[in-house]
Amino acid sequence: MAEVLVTRAWRYRTLFAVLAFLIVFLRLLPLDPGPGNLPGPDLLVGLAFAWVLRRPDYVPVLLVAAVILTTDVFFLRPLGLWTACVILGLEFLRAREPFSRDLPFLFEWGVVATTIVFMTLGYVLILALFAVDQPALGLTLLQMLATILAYPLIVLFSARVIGLKKIPPGAVDQLGHRL
Repeated sequence: MAEVLVTRAWRYRTLFAVLAFLIVFLRLLPLDPGPGNLPGPDLLVGLAFAWVLRRPDYVPVLLVAAVILTTDVFFLRPLGLWTACVILGLEFLRAREPFSRDLPFLFEWGVVATTIVFMTLGYVLILALFAVDQPALGLTLLQMLATILAYPLIVLFSARVIGLKKIPPGAVDQLGHRL
């Protein structure tokens, strides 16, 4: 019985890593988005947040840290700063997961949006404090807004396509342990 639970968790962890690889690969492709060059949403952050609020055991912090740190290298961001912001936001949401199980989606979306706003503002303020070159504030805020607006689609994809649903309140696993 325990082997089934461990296997399922590893399957979803592997799926998360594969999805992260695909997202990074698609962002690195030299596709011309046309005039405007508006930033898209940070799908990795949305995916990690959606998964941690549904099944926190499927998204270990070291996996997310490794994935986001890799993106820091690929996208030439200051090494580890965005990773630290994402990990702080992820662990904030992980700590609130038991309380958010029975909340409606709009409240979840609001908590995630607030977390993304504080992460982004912290990132921008730290870069400004150390006088590091950064993208225009408008572009950073547009990416933040795009990530917040894309979150419901990420949740829908996770629930419908992948089958990742919230743990019901009071649920127990096959061994009788509370989830």
